[in-house]
Amino acid sequence: MGHHCNGHCHIFGIFLGFFTGFIWMLLAVLGYISDFFGLIDLGNLGHFFTILIAVIGFLAFFVFGLYVFKRAWSCCR
Repeated sequence: MGHHCNGHCHIFGIFLGFFTGFIWMLLAVLGYISDFFGLIDLGNLGHFFTILIAVIGFLAFFVFGLYVFKRAWSCCR
Protein backbone atom coordinates (compact mmCIF):
# COMPACT_ATOMS: atom_id res chain seq x y z
CA MET A 1 0.00 0.00 0.00
CA GLY A 2 1.81 3.12 1.24
CA HIS A 3 5.51 3.71 1.73
CA HIS A 4 6.50 3.97 5.39
CA CYS A 5 9.97 5.21 6.20
CA ASN A 6 9.63 5.89 9.94
CA GLY A 7 11.03 9.41 9.66
CA HIS A 8 14.31 8.40 8.00
CA CYS A 9 13.27 9.85 4.61
CA HIS A 10 12.27 13.10 6.30
CA ILE A 11 15.63 13.55 8.05
CA PHE A 12 17.44 12.68 4.80
CA GLY A 13 15.50 15.44 2.99
CA ILE A 14 16.37 17.93 5.73
CA PHE A 15 20.04 16.94 5.60
CA LEU A 16 19.99 17.20 1.79
CA GLY A 17 18.61 20.75 2.06
CA PHE A 18 21.31 21.61 4.61
CA PHE A 19 24.05 20.17 2.38
CA THR A 20 22.71 21.86 -0.77
CA GLY A 21 22.55 25.23 0.97
CA PHE A 22 26.12 24.75 2.15
CA ILE A 23 27.33 23.91 -1.37
CA TRP A 24 25.61 26.95 -2.96
CA MET A 25 26.97 29.25 -0.27
CA LEU A 26 30.47 27.80 -0.67
CA LEU A 27 30.38 28.17 -4.47
CA ALA A 28 29.29 31.79 -4.13
CA VAL A 29 31.90 32.65 -1.49
CA LEU A 30 34.76 30.99 -3.39
CA GLY A 31 33.88 32.95 -6.53
CA TYR A 32 32.85 30.13 -8.85
CA ILE A 33 29.39 31.58 -9.38
CA SER A 34 30.68 35.09 -10.08
CA ASP A 35 33.21 33.59 -12.52
CA PHE A 36 30.37 31.77 -14.26
CA PHE A 37 28.26 34.93 -14.51
CA GLY A 38 31.33 36.79 -15.78
CA LEU A 39 31.82 34.08 -18.39
CA ILE A 40 28.32 34.60 -19.75
CA ASP A 41 28.90 38.38 -19.51
CA LEU A 42 26.15 39.52 -17.14
CA GLY A 43 28.20 42.33 -15.61
CA ASN A 44 26.62 44.00 -12.57
CA LEU A 45 23.59 41.72 -12.78
CA GLY A 46 25.97 38.81 -12.21
CA HIS A 47 27.16 40.38 -8.96
CA PHE A 48 23.57 40.78 -7.83
CA PHE A 49 22.79 37.13 -8.63
CA THR A 50 25.95 36.00 -6.85
CA ILE A 51 24.94 37.86 -3.70
CA LEU A 52 21.38 36.54 -3.99
CA ILE A 53 22.58 32.94 -4.37
CA ALA A 54 24.94 33.36 -1.40
CA VAL A 55 22.13 34.72 0.79
CA ILE A 56 19.68 31.98 -0.26
CA GLY A 57 22.39 29.35 0.31
CA PHE A 58 23.10 30.76 3.76
CA LEU A 59 19.40 30.81 4.66
CA ALA A 60 18.96 27.21 3.49
CA PHE A 61 22.10 26.20 5.41
CA PHE A 62 20.86 27.97 8.56
CA VAL A 63 17.21 26.86 8.46
CA PHE A 64 17.89 23.24 7.54
CA GLY A 65 20.79 23.19 10.00
CA LEU A 66 18.38 24.21 12.76
CA TYR A 67 16.04 21.38 11.76
CA VAL A 68 18.92 18.87 11.82
CA PHE A 69 20.02 20.18 15.23
CA LYS A 70 16.47 20.06 16.64
CA ARG A 71 15.99 16.53 15.29
CA ALA A 72 19.29 15.34 16.76
CA TRP A 73 18.56 17.09 20.06
CA SER A 74 15.15 15.43 20.37
CA CYS A 75 16.63 12.00 19.57
CA CYS A 76 19.43 12.32 22.13
CA ARG A 77 17.36 13.58 25.06
